[in-house]
Amino acid sequence: MHLVVREFIKFGTVGAVAFVVDVGLFNALLHVGEQPVLAGKPLTAGIISAVVATVVAWLGNRYWTFRHRRRSQIHREAVLFFVMNVIGIGIAVGCLAVSRYILGFESALADNIAKNGVGLVLGMAFRFTAYRYVVFRGDREGAPGELDAPVLGQQTLAAGPSKPSVPSASHTPSGASYRSSAPASFPPHVIPGTLPD
Repeated sequence: MHLVVREFIKFGTVGAVAFVVDVGLFNALLHVGEQPVLAGKPLTAGIISAVVATVVAWLGNRYWTFRHRRRSQIHREAVLFFVMNVIGIGIAVGCLAVSRYILGFESALADNIAKNGVGLVLGMAFRFTAYRYVVFRGDREGAPGELDAPVLGQQTLAAGPSKPSVPSASHTPSGASYRSSAPASFPPHVIPGTLPD
């Protein structure tokens, strides 16, 4: 449980940084300077800022939040990450569509509550779950990373199951080396004091 909490806090921190990058870069491309780089092109600026923010989020989650779970196949991991982000964006847009076209709320406040309130929370919950169990899950199941390793004194997963010990000849019930645990002066089947004459 403590590991999940730590991962969620780191995940939220990375998300906040990515959000600042998205908003800051969007406004810089669109409004900063006497001749902004993308003046009059808000969609292009929005796409570029979103892509850069997504890359920042991926790097932050890969090398910090879920560093103990990351895959060695970086390309596959990146594809999964971007796919999950597209689904997360779809969740937020879907909440906006439901609010506006099904429930009939058309105010700016309703739009922001739907997209940046409900949609943001649902999208965040989906992303965290997807990152933890789909994107950053290591290269195979059962090997999540060093934070999930067994405690000291227990056998590691890599060592494999221990082999059962084979008793030696000195411990077998037959053979010349067998010895009874009873005292030497009394055979196991004789009661002391009743020795035959």
